[in-house]
Amino acid sequence: MTSERSEAVRVGLVALFVTALVTSQVTASKLLAFSLPFSLPLAGSTLVLPGAALAYALTFFASDCYAELYGRRAATVVVNVGFAMNFVLLALVWSTIFAPGLPQAAQPVDLAAFRNVLGASTAIVVASLSAYVVSQNWDVFVFHWLRDQTDGEKLWLRNIGSTATSQLLDTVIFIGVGFILFQGVPPAEALALIVGQYLLKVAIAVLDTPFVYAVVGFARRNNVVTTPASAD
Repeated sequence: MTSERSEAVRVGLVALFVTALVTSQVTASKLLAFSLPFSLPLAGSTLVLPGAALAYALTFFASDCYAELYGRRAATVVVNVGFAMNFVLLALVWSTIFAPGLPQAAQPVDLAAFRNVLGASTAIVVASLSAYVVSQNWDVFVFHWLRDQTDGEKLWLRNIGSTATSQLLDTVIFIGVGFILFQGVPPAEALALIVGQYLLKVAIAVLDTPFVYAVVGFARRNNVVTTPASAD
């Protein structure tokens, strides 16, 4: 029973990580706008961010839980395998787009819309993958650095600290590559996007901390994990 629970927790966290990652890729094309009851410097009273931000935030929750329970090496493997799965996703999506199909009149969806929504632009793909490989590996590194500095205490600190710094890297790289480099967005507008996105991502990191404690606590109470030190 313990072995089955251990596998369920491990597979569940990996599945959550990959599901959130894939969802973030296919929802990136929609821009979200969250109105605030006050105005922030640079960002104003509306936080604008890509649709991927909400799903992508879950990947940091899953990776932090996984890193805490199974160690840095195991978490790094998950992150890098996830990076490779991005290319699998792109290959599957574009093979479906280019595969022969029935005429538009016989299709249940608009083919042009199907391609526009699922076939992300080169700018978004390059920006997303660049941000991912840097920020996710940084997240695992900082998480375990903070764990070593606090002798395994203060889980809240390493969850928020690692996510806050990695999300900053992710946001700056994504906006810098996808919007400034490829699309020529003025730096002032790009900075407003960075501030808005980053604030929401940090808020999510703070709000998910109790859930990190719940997952880690459940796993440890049921003795379904390896000792993290042995997995580093």
